[in-house]
Amino acid sequence: MAKNIEPKLKKIGDYLRLDEETIFTIPEYQRAYSWGIENCDKLWQDIADFVDSESKDRYFFGTIIINCQENDTKFSLIDGQQRTTTFLLLLKALLVRINEGIANTAGDEESVSLCRGLQERRRRIMGILYKAESEDIADMPDADKDAVLCGRKIILENFSINEAYRDELKTILQAADYASAKEKVVQIKYKRKDNRYTNFFRNFDFFHRKVSQLSESRLNTVAKAFTDNCEVIEIKSWQVEQAITMFNSLNSDGLPLYDSDIISAKLYAAAEKKGLEQEFGEQWRTLKAHVDALSGMGLVDINSLLMQYMYYIRTLRKETVTAKDDSESVNVTTPGLRRYFTEINKDAVADPIAMCSDLIRLAETWKAVADAPALRVLLRFNENSKLFLAGYLLRFDRESIADADPVPVFESMLRLFALLELLDTGYSSRLFKTFLFREHRLLIRNDVSAEAIGRAFTEHIRMNWNEAAVRDALADYDGNALVCLNEYLFAKERGAALRLGGKYDVEHIMPASGSNLQAIRKDAGLEDEGEFRSLVNTLGNKILLEESINRAVGNEWFRTKVSTTLKAKTGYIDSAFPIARALVADYRDVDKPYWTKADILSATDKACTRIVRFIFGPEA
Repeated sequence: MAKNIEPKLKKIGDYLRLDEETIFTIPEYQRAYSWGIENCDKLWQDIADFVDSESKDRYFFGTIIINCQENDTKFSLIDGQQRTTTFLLLLKALLVRINEGIANTAGDEESVSLCRGLQERRRRIMGILYKAESEDIADMPDADKDAVLCGRKIILENFSINEAYRDELKTILQAADYASAKEKVVQIKYKRKDNRYTNFFRNFDFFHRKVSQLSESRLNTVAKAFTDNCEVIEIKSWQVEQAITMFNSLNSDGLPLYDSDIISAKLYAAAEKKGLEQEFGEQWRTLKAHVDALSGMGLVDINSLLMQYMYYIRTLRKETVTAKDDSESVNVTTPGLRRYFTEINKDAVADPIAMCSDLIRLAETWKAVADAPALRVLLRFNENSKLFLAGYLLRFDRESIADADPVPVFESMLRLFALLELLDTGYSSRLFKTFLFREHRLLIRNDVSAEAIGRAFTEHIRMNWNEAAVRDALADYDGNALVCLNEYLFAKERGAALRLGGKYDVEHIMPASGSNLQAIRKDAGLEDEGEFRSLVNTLGNKILLEESINRAVGNEWFRTKVSTTLKAKTGYIDSAFPIARALVADYRDVDKPYWTKADILSATDKACTRIVRFIFGPEA
């Protein structure tokens, strides 16, 4: 008889600590490991904020759904493979740093208890990663003995047919230290610098850099908090269909968020005390109507609007930046939305009409700027930009925003978030989050011009980044967000109109797939498979194109795409996007035009120059 579903709330250290004969598995049909620096940065920031909060509660990292197989010796990850894999990479980074920390504190009489704590963390993590018993783990790291333990069978096996680097996690976990892991992991051909590594190593490297910055005391606290004070709900099923049904049920509509409900209830209660419940009810319905419209545009929902308002209020009240002697201290730790408005700052909720009026004004200004191309491009990068832009938008109302020109401010933010998209530096870095918290004071002030804001961003960018390094990263970039930026900048150069509100795709000028691919590649001078893969996703080979046109010609020959004699078909000639239209004009009189390796390299070089000049300013 089949067992019942078994949900358990588990510490992360206990969830990952498997019996000797048990392993996690990733099923054949699962996607590849896709978490990147942004996801790892969010995970790390959540842990850091939780430690800083000194909360006695535990931190919850969501639900894991497991299908138990082969007498419960295989735990097949139906939901949770990305988190579980990332948890293991973080643990390995912590272990490497803990081994260093033990060596640093072992000979210090004043650090006896700290050294003992680090040794306990070492046993805990090695017990998880290598199923080692406590008595088999030496107090002091020993390269030879540790290598034997690290070489034991990995606790997670990946069977996904979509994963090109199935052994990468094993390579990292079985390495004795960071240097040997870096030496042994895969390096992708035709990629440069950090881009040549897989997501597995890039994420491990990110965590290694983060834990390397910690003091031994902080390291001990973070490691203990992660394994023993953070939790997941582990749901075990013994029928794969049942497990998948649970996954679909939990993720179809998303688990509900209650912050806005709690806050609106508090606002209503405050209004009722003042006899203003009817006025507040009308205001809240107006606000909800605005937010529903904004949500339909993909801009904000009620919870994100409240979060933006919290950032604004905290900056206005000088809660994030404080003067200390001749310097300033920036506090980027952000309280929970519900806790802020119901515990930390009850003043805003105590005046429900004023708060609701501010929220309506913010929603109306979002609607007024919703179609601005610079904003639409910015929102392709990172959701955190909205938290700071909202402070600027709250300078205005529905009428005054029409007379203002917010584009320079959108572009200032866009320059910074383009760097975040491009480089392996997380949002929580001082170069991004700390800087934005500080500059938020300028964004909310009516007496600070857009030009002054732009100068502050330019100075920050030029002080902290190198043009040549950014250009190299752009040459290797294979994502899509910067394709939108390149289209936007090209349109500005040509004085062309650009609308980004409809349905559009990122189009490969030279197709990345299709029945004619081999012949197309040969014509382009790209017969080597590796070289083709390294160029097909670069900036010079990708443009924006209407979804309907892309579906019609996406895998066609270049001469078909730019043809000006199409009758029954569609092509670039029917596009409203500037680069597609320019390609039609450039090749209008060319007989049988080709799109070659040289064209891709040239277009990529122009895109890199265009974007570098934009990021660093006109003198770049």
